Amino acid sequence: MTFKTKLEVFEGPLDLLLHLIKINEVEISDIPIATITDQYLEYLDLMRALDINVAGDFLVMASTLMHIKSKMLLPKQEDDLVEIEDPREEIVRSLTEYMQLKDAANELTSRDVLYRDVFKRGIEIKRGEEDIATTKVTLYDLMDAFKKVIRKKHPGIVLKFSAESWSVKKKMIEIIRILKEKKNLLLGDLFSTMESVSEMIATFLALLELVRTGFVNVFQGKESSDIMLEAIK
Repeated sequence: MTFKTKLEVFEGPLDLLLHLIKINEVEISDIPIATITDQYLEYLDLMRALDINVAGDFLVMASTLMHIKSKMLLPKQEDDLVEIEDPREEIVRSLTEYMQLKDAANELTSRDVLYRDVFKRGIEIKRGEEDIATTKVTLYDLMDAFKKVIRKKHPGIVLKFSAESWSVKKKMIEIIRILKEKKNLLLGDLFSTMESVSEMIATFLALLELVRTGFVNVFQGKESSDIMLEAIK
């Protein structure tokens, strides 16, 4: 018997925008709105394909971005002497305020008594004799890493979730078992023996649910793109 679940997103649309700004290496004050909007919509399509619940605030943000994009594409009138506010200013303000809130929250969670984040920050792990500094991994970092794994094994594949062959619940149990046996596991290694796209998707959904519910930590070496997994003791 299969287990189908529509997962809830545990990071919001502003987190996604910040992720896109980061990977595009642009300033918040000068967002390339056309590029960011197109990429944002691609992420929404991917979340739907993976059967991740896309909440209303994601759709509101999509509408806002498309509206700003359309306004930016309108030709400017040469005889317009009135200085018009940059259409992106509303998004810039929201992102700036959100970053300030996140910084304040991170300051609180850096204290030992409140250090209970699902995502580890600033920790040290050992791989063999080597100490490795680690940094935060977001939901969207995980999605990017999963897309790379899929593209490497199945170039050009169109992702679509199906619960016909694989149980997400059983995959959750399997991931915990693997992580209990191994101290740390690279994300790519979790999928190394899988050839079925449906199995890989079910496994990824299981991992997201384990991270969301606090059973698995995900972290990343500061000088490496490899994402590592660890069961929470």
